[in-house]
Amino acid sequence: MNYFVKNMVCNRCIMAVQQVFEKLGNQPVHISLGNVETKDPIPDNNLELLRKSLESYGFELIDDTKSRIIEKIKNVIIQSVHHNNEDLKINYSSYIESQLNRDYTYLSSLFSEVEGTTIEKYIILQKIERVKELLVYDELTLSEIAYKMGYSNVAYLSNQFKKVTGLTPSHFKQVKENKRKALDEV
Repeated sequence: MNYFVKNMVCNRCIMAVQQVFEKLGNQPVHISLGNVETKDPIPDNNLELLRKSLESYGFELIDDTKSRIIEKIKNVIIQSVHHNNEDLKINYSSYIESQLNRDYTYLSSLFSEVEGTTIEKYIILQKIERVKELLVYDELTLSEIAYKMGYSNVAYLSNQFKKVTGLTPSHFKQVKENKRKALDEV
């Protein structure tokens, strides 16, 4: 049985959700971002308890198809931007289409309708959050970060970074309180 969970953005989320399912006596067979597969369905009397347990950790059980699709899109983007060690030289529309086995035009219009923003803007926000993280680590030069994140050059990255944050990347590095967002708040 598959259950879809909103706001899963990292490996710690996977561990937390796994613990919730295990506490209810349903050992997951497989867990990935946004998806939990169990051998047996959770009994109806435990379903509300599952909802409340997940909500106490900031997660949400998703019932409707549109929300499931949106969450899958977000998880594909988060996985590719934040949890991929390869350089980001991908065509997102083709990649998302292949991962969800649905037409990108449909996915794009559904995402915009439900989220009030485009997939492209969501990708940019995720990439900028990743850039912030890399800047804070201070292990890569801005040129290396631009290359790693799939930007054609440093100027393009800096421009986009400033549009989103209001700061240049170098000014962001100098600010004592780097304001990064949790991925589920982007």
